[in-house]
Amino acid sequence: MKIALGCDHAGYVLKSTVLEFLNSRQIEVIDFGAYAPDHDDDYPDAAFKVARSVADGETHAGILLCGTGFGISIAANKVRGIRAVACDTPGKARLAKAHNNINIIALGSTITKPEEVPAILDTWLNTAFEGGRHLRRINKISMGESSTMTARYEGGGKVTIFNHPLVQHKVGLIRSIETTSKQFRELLQEIAGLMVYEITRSLPLTEKEIETPLTKTIAHTIEGKKLAIVPVLRAGLGMVDGILQLVPNCKVGHIGLYRDPETLMPVEYYCKLPFDIEEREILVLDPMLATGGSSAEAITLIKKRGGQRISLVCLIAAPEGIEKVHAVHPEVNIYAAALDSHLNEHGYIVPGLGDAGDRLFGTK
Repeated sequence: MKIALGCDHAGYVLKSTVLEFLNSRQIEVIDFGAYAPDHDDDYPDAAFKVARSVADGETHAGILLCGTGFGISIAANKVRGIRAVACDTPGKARLAKAHNNINIIALGSTITKPEEVPAILDTWLNTAFEGGRHLRRINKISMGESSTMTARYEGGGKVTIFNHPLVQHKVGLIRSIETTSKQFRELLQEIAGLMVYEITRSLPLTEKEIETPLTKTIAHTIEGKKLAIVPVLRAGLGMVDGILQLVPNCKVGHIGLYRDPETLMPVEYYCKLPFDIEEREILVLDPMLATGGSSAEAITLIKKRGGQRISLVCLIAAPEGIEKVHAVHPEVNIYAAALDSHLNEHGYIVPGLGDAGDRLFGTK
């Protein structure tokens, strides 16, 4: 684990205690200062450095120190994806982690004594996030941060919900019972295209010289990043064309699964992947992440065949499905156009849109 540490002049008195604790637990630290008790420093400066380190994935979590822990945690929470809380007892640290999955803890030197620090930090580090209804609530908070919300979880994987107006407009249309199969297919392709536009934002670019009708210039091109999309049959097929329109050179695999009527476990009946799957960035396409069993099994099948860099792309996800996938594959990133409330007694997402495969192919 790697921890980002930051403080202002008031929190500096606790810094040596925190460093001693982290060293005793053999936890790597990135120290963002302050490096001396200078009254001219301001707590937002330390807060933003630590928060950006955590939000960008450079560090797994952060510790902030100021006089009370209040101001520095308020500042940290201005950075998207940060959940910072000031805690002065082990009990508060436990609840803040279990229910709110805080990724930054703040301590106040005027409130917390040095001898109390180890118990608070130990509790925070060793408490597991409970998920369930708490995950749903955290995601709703995060959705208010921007049109694309991302929450990162302990295993390294992140959940991204696309709250862009165009995506949400089309999700509203595709949910409607009045939407025909033809319209459903078109909307699913359009939503998949909008999502992959954002998913591929981090693809690296390289420069090459080209000649325009007027002169030579330097243009940018994607730097040899190999992509593969793997739809889970049959509903996943509806997302393929929307992605291929934007990334026509990516390879396409297919995975077929059915549910055993006695064990209710997914069973493989077809799996065909690109021969060089181990070299590719892989997007598994499964429109409805409900119980998560099929998606998790599809990812397992890809891993058995050498796939390593895998993400899951869904139309609508339920908290139960997210928990299932991350329980089995904690490092996998999950992308969805909408996060719904829960599953009903039949395992359907609520409010959802019904069976995506039936609506896609008109087999209600």
